Amino acid sequence: MMHTKKPELIGAHMSAAGGVHHALLEGAKIGATTIQLFTANQKQWHSSPISEKECGLWQEALEKTGISSVMSHDSYLINLGSPNPDVLHKSQHAFAKEIKRCHQLELAFLNFHPGAATTSTTEACLEQIIKSLTDLRPTIEKGATRLLIETTAGQGTVVGWNFEHIGYLVSALHSIIPIGVCIDTCHIFAAGYDIGSKAGWDETLHAFETHIGLKHLYALHVNDSMNPLGSRKDRHAPLGAGCIGINAFKAMMQHPKLRHLPKYLETPEGPPLWEKEIALLRTFAHETHKAL
Repeated sequence: MMHTKKPELIGAHMSAAGGVHHALLEGAKIGATTIQLFTANQKQWHSSPISEKECGLWQEALEKTGISSVMSHDSYLINLGSPNPDVLHKSQHAFAKEIKRCHQLELAFLNFHPGAATTSTTEACLEQIIKSLTDLRPTIEKGATRLLIETTAGQGTVVGWNFEHIGYLVSALHSIIPIGVCIDTCHIFAAGYDIGSKAGWDETLHAFETHIGLKHLYALHVNDSMNPLGSRKDRHAPLGAGCIGINAFKAMMQHPKLRHLPKYLETPEGPPLWEKEIALLRTFAHETHKAL
């Protein structure tokens, strides 16, 4: 009896212009089997619920495309660890509304940047993030969406650039809310984790297991880096055109601890490039299958 392998979950951050369902349809056109999207304008504090009509169109598009493990990315304005009371209140309110939209669309994941200390300390910022998310528990519990903390590059006062920060948050929250982690390849490389080879990935994942636990890793943002290892600068590059190098992504697609995870491209240039990169990543994965 033959068993058909499920397709690898590879996609990109698709535009939701004209309605969130368009992100699914555009993703399918470039061969995506999963996607990430903004459910609202990421540069504005104000946002609205998804309309009943749009929810219907979303479900139709899901059935038509077969796309799964869809992930939302929260607004860039949100800082759940802000020491500024006004910014903190706006952030908590906007994040709550984002959670509700994710529940409306029955999304698997909500990816978010942990926060920035700005005028406070790293420790105070981490504690405020924990409090913000704990306070949002009643809203989070109303749906099945898992919140994923995105690893950061460490620009400025942003927290979450080392696995100790992330591990501290996950340890405090995993028994309270559905929490997890999304590794951004550009970000961790810029933060100093050398993933340029299979050996580098092994070492990085060992550190992840030590400080966070691989059971909490649910997804990857797949991006090369314009800046060198340890630069602490967040600038994405096309796969193989940056400082990480194409071998890192081949190793990622073939790594037994990573190949089953959903992967979302955020490389520059948009859908024409993503179609080629999705095909390339799938080729890398199939090389593994042939060897098994």
